[in-house]
Amino acid sequence: MQKRKVELLAPAGNKEAFYGAIHAGADAVYLGGSRFGARAYADNFTEEDLITCIRYAHIFGRKVYLTVNTLVKEAEFGELYDYLSPFYAAGLDGVIVQDIGVFTYIREQFPGMELHVSTQMTITGKYGAGLLKDMGACRVVPARELSLEEIKDMKEATGMEIECFIHGAMCYCYSGQCLFSSILGGRSGNRGRCAQPCRLPYSVKDGKNNTKECYPLSLKDMCTIEMLPELIEAGIDSFKIEGRMKKPEYAAGVTSIYRKYIDKYYGASNKEFCVAKEDLEKLSKLYIRSGRQDGYYRKHNGKDMVTLDSPAYSGSDEALLSDIRKRYLEKSPKFSVSIYGTFETGRQASVTILYQNISVTVEGDVVQAASKQPISCENIEKQLCKLGGSVFVAECVTVTVSEDAFYSLKAINELRREAVAKLEEMMITGHGLCVNRHIPAKLEETAEIVSTGTVQEDKRDVAYPDASLLHISVQTLGQFQVIINTLNAEAASKKGSVSRIYVSGDLFFGKNEQPLAELIKKCRRQLSHIELIISMPPILRKKDNLYLEKLLHIAEQEYDIVKGFRVSSPEALGFLRKNEYRGKIYGDAGLYIWNRQTRKAWQELDGFCLPLELKGTEQRCLIEGGGSCEKLFYGRIPMMLTANCVAKTTMGCKNGSGNSEVTLIDRYQKSFPVVLNCLHCMNMIYNTLPLSLHNELGKWKDKVAVRLDFTIEGEQETVAVFMFFRKLLNREIAGKDCKVPFGEYTTGHEKRGVEYENRGLLCRNILLNFPSIL
Repeated sequence: MQKRKVELLAPAGNKEAFYGAIHAGADAVYLGGSRFGARAYADNFTEEDLITCIRYAHIFGRKVYLTVNTLVKEAEFGELYDYLSPFYAAGLDGVIVQDIGVFTYIREQFPGMELHVSTQMTITGKYGAGLLKDMGACRVVPARELSLEEIKDMKEATGMEIECFIHGAMCYCYSGQCLFSSILGGRSGNRGRCAQPCRLPYSVKDGKNNTKECYPLSLKDMCTIEMLPELIEAGIDSFKIEGRMKKPEYAAGVTSIYRKYIDKYYGASNKEFCVAKEDLEKLSKLYIRSGRQDGYYRKHNGKDMVTLDSPAYSGSDEALLSDIRKRYLEKSPKFSVSIYGTFETGRQASVTILYQNISVTVEGDVVQAASKQPISCENIEKQLCKLGGSVFVAECVTVTVSEDAFYSLKAINELRREAVAKLEEMMITGHGLCVNRHIPAKLEETAEIVSTGTVQEDKRDVAYPDASLLHISVQTLGQFQVIINTLNAEAASKKGSVSRIYVSGDLFFGKNEQPLAELIKKCRRQLSHIELIISMPPILRKKDNLYLEKLLHIAEQEYDIVKGFRVSSPEALGFLRKNEYRGKIYGDAGLYIWNRQTRKAWQELDGFCLPLELKGTEQRCLIEGGGSCEKLFYGRIPMMLTANCVAKTTMGCKNGSGNSEVTLIDRYQKSFPVVLNCLHCMNMIYNTLPLSLHNELGKWKDKVAVRLDFTIEGEQETVAVFMFFRKLLNREIAGKDCKVPFGEYTTGHEKRGVEYENRGLLCRNILLNFPSIL
């Protein structure tokens, strides 16, 4: 039995690109509507256009997937139903989703539509994919950083459909984990507005050396045309071409070449698969950035993947674009049909349209005898041949008409239109696709929305969670040591102030393992009231499975003071669920709980951290209703989590087993610390300034736990920051009048959020931070 043929999935940023992709041979097209899409600056589709495109694609047996792949605020959530309903009714095949709250809402509200997990959800392994499958997903678009081996493992373990990128631009950061554009310029990648600071120049410093300015964060574009047999045999179900922001000629041209070679593979009959040199040249001339590379399928990272000298596109060949336009954009394929009309006096008029083995007949009113001038056979044929607005062309028309018959031209046109519509519907259902659906009644709103776009204040007494005073997160052994020593030196009256300490799971490995064990014993003896939680890494891959198993053993059997885990990803949560872990599980900010529906979806969590991109007023609706909730008041915001390595690209691999650090320096001489996590072969790029909300403490007192994150701080700085916030919380000092121990700081999105209401202020920030992008 032959396996199902791989799907070729093309991008469309507008109608022209959509039709070009269909005509060039795409099996499916993904596109964005007017809302909730991760390409906010593409032309995108109006409601009417999108409904028309769905029907057009279905006639050809092709599918349409809608991107609903941004994070959604609580105040926007009520708009989802009205936005999606007409597309659902029109037979939309699937939605590509990032926000888990949106995911569960669509599953409940629109059950007849496929749910695809966006690459923005950062699915990196079988546990995350399995978790989403259990929640209702039928397809996952995994992180682009995965190897073919990891993709095979995910496919075998879950049986889910796997959709992978095969061509186009590459993000340097794991998709969905980038806050660079958001924090610096207010344009969030999680809202489809990325300003691409990764395409700007930086120099790199490691304490000894300082490289010249280059483009260490700009990846070359992906092109896997020569890998197609390997990718197909890996079990990938859908090949995805990137490029909704690119020209229609790109969508059609790239689709046509991949269509050619996918078909060639299936028809090769064990013949050698070879891509013609002229086709490789065509792909290179269709908006490729600084040469081709085949992505992460065969490698974890590498200097050869990066456009160190220039991130600019190499341009395109005008003659090639003109040829593509003539082939796929200016011409539309037509289905040849035969039409039979019968107009006999005293009998119902009828029109039959025949396409291959499909026959459609419609009947109209009884044909009357003409009082003056009878209708002619020529006039009827002329009306029946008017198929210009459809996908059909009349190959032959046969008309039977009485000599004295009269039938209005308007009525003939109506019969023709009805017959065409029915033929289209029979073709669509013959492809196994949907013509129309019944729209379920709207589910009860999760929040009352007012015209200002904010959640209406609840007049009842708000049930805030019990807020412990302080939660501390440490990344290094030294930070943990000084926090423990400081707590032990405190007066007994202050013992209850710190209730939870998050310790990086990485500290349980290598040279830190034994000294960490001693510190944990010390905690058990002297600080037993403190809840010790292991922080899982934000990115987990197949190679981390033994790492996870060891952490699970530590939590369950070695240390009774370890009460649970903090998770930042579906992969970590899926692993714990798969292993039926009974301890506590806390969600970090990376789980992106932006709305109440998401909080409900992650209800198995014992607590969560408020997201970093929502402003304070938007966060408040998420903390009602009990449960443990914390808010980051101090810490370096992770701007990027990457599989590629800044140090390896510019200076060579550090080959370490622990963490070391280099610095990115931008054009304004701002320094961004880069932690090289060699245990997981991952970079974490932090903001140039720490976040500090010490002036906001009074507004959140007794509503949330106050969390302090220590990342790159040394021991002395850790103690100084810790004591500063302790004194603030004990009202020994006042925030606005005191000197902070860390110099400059940022308040992040606390006041502004990820979108500016004042567009003038937005433009000013973009110009300051990203002038070359504009």
